[in-house]
Formats: sequence, C-alpha cells, structure tokens
Amino acid sequence: MARPLTAAVERPAQPVTAVAHRGDPYRVRENTLASLRSALGQGADAVEIDVRLTRDGVPVLLHDATLKRLWKHERPLAALSRDEVRGLTGDGVPTLADALAATGGSRVLIDLPGSPDLRSVRRVVDVVHACEARERVYYCAGAATLLTVRAAEPDAEIALTRTTAAPPRPALLEAIRPRWLNYRFGLIDRALADRVHAGGHLLSAWTPDTGRAMRRLIALGADSITTNRVDVLCALRNARSPRP
Repeated sequence: MARPLTAAVERPAQPVTAVAHRGDPYRVRENTLASLRSALGQGADAVEIDVRLTRDGVPVLLHDATLKRLWKHERPLAALSRDEVRGLTGDGVPTLADALAATGGSRVLIDLPGSPDLRSVRRVVDVVHACEARERVYYCAGAATLLTVRAAEPDAEIALTRTTAAPPRPALLEAIRPRWLNYRFGLIDRALADRVHAGGHLLSAWTPDTGRAMRRLIALGADSITTNRVDVLCALRNARSPRP
C-alpha cells in the first residue's frame, strides 16, 4: 500500500528521532559497516548514509567524489569499479546492499550527494527494493535530486534538505511531496518550526554536535535531529524522558 505523502502529518508522540550522521564518525570511520553498527549500539533510531555509484553502477557508501579524505587515494569513485574500490580500501567501502543488511530493521536515511541522474537514482532504488528495505528507507538531498527520486520512486518518503530559512515554493513542495523539511540546524527558530508544522510537515535538523544546540532544537519541537554525536543526543533524550 502506498504511503500517504501529502496533507496533514501527525506529529510523533515519541521523543525526537535520533539519526546518526554517517554512522558514529567520532568513534569509527564514517560510512562503514562498523560505524553504522556502532551508532545503532549507541541507541540511534536511524542511520544516515551517503550513496554514490561506482563506474560499473554499484551503489556504495561514500560522501566525497574521491577516496582521498577517508582512504588516502586520490581517485574519483566514478572512475573505479566496485572491485577496484574494494582493493584500494581493503573492502572498507560497503555497498548499499551490505549497509541495508547490516542495519537490520532500523531506519536508513539515504543522502544522494552530487547530482545523480535518473538512471543512477533508479539503480539505488532498485537495490532498496531488492533488499526488501523500501518501508524503512527514506531519502534526503537538495530539490533537483529529490525531483529525480520522486520520478524514480513515486511513493518514496522524502526529507527535503534546506540551506536557507526561506519557505520552499509551493510548486516545489507539490512536485516533491516531502514528509520532512530538513534544515541546517542554525537556521531553525520558533517561527520556522511553527511554520513547518503548520504546513503539515515534520521538522528535521542537521547536524548539531553539542548538547546545547540539541537541547535548543528539542525545545523548539524538532521531530528529528541528525548528528555526528548520536550518543550525546540519545543521552539527552533519555534524560528528558519521564521515569516509569
């Protein structure tokens, strides 16, 4: 059954959703299976991963366009086959299929950096379907990429990433049909939070890493927070929850 995508969205009764940004990067290298497992072990409700395609069309976890920052190889991912990536990184860069298997039944937020075309996005969606993970996967990116996601997966759950506090254009919201509006955390104030909720969307924030920033966002009514310090967020959330 298709997921409802428009009109009023019920606010979750549970505490703020804790989303682990690229896993648990303060402890373990980002976008690796060990990092995802560490984040879930810290109490994350969901993990955010970055997905790009290798030269031979395999979706793998990598934020950057090259292997330089994380793996010390100045090679563009798009120029490498899956086997070449495996060899250069000691099998450290997981495939999307590996990541979906490693996260069990947990929620997964797929970020699509760069500007993937429709064929590339469809390859990602195909893997999600093949792994029977459609109901627990949702997508975030800028507007242009998410229009492609919507074309590839009409029922996808979407978090529209925003880098400005200006309201999204109504025509854009109609075309993308996001469930979430996903704002850089410093942009969020009471007026913005109220506007997002009044428009029938859930409010997501990225990526505060201090307890002070997280407490402010929780007080403003953020429904989800994506952070590199999911342990800090989970501790704050647990401290705020009423004791039985």
